[in-house]
Amino acid sequence: MAHKKGMGSSKNGRDSNAKRLGVKVSDGQSILSGGIILKQRGTKVHPGVNVKRANDDSLFATNDGIVKFANKGKKRKIVSVIPN
Repeated sequence: MAHKKGMGSSKNGRDSNAKRLGVKVSDGQSILSGGIILKQRGTKVHPGVNVKRANDDSLFATNDGIVKFANKGKKRKIVSVIPN
């Protein structure tokens, strides 16, 4: 009997944890200042009014208000927060 596993099974078996990316607050919902609107990799959606980009490209609100998604041109999407 072999005392080591075959080449196939020992090199496989690794997988990364899910990163929970995506939209956290949708269009028309209210958000508090500092709340995360969107988790993303890269800038698929760009920050608009009262929204800033974090180091990991997440977008968060800088004021309380209502979330509004919009298209800017043909390719760019932006998200803004309209104060109450």
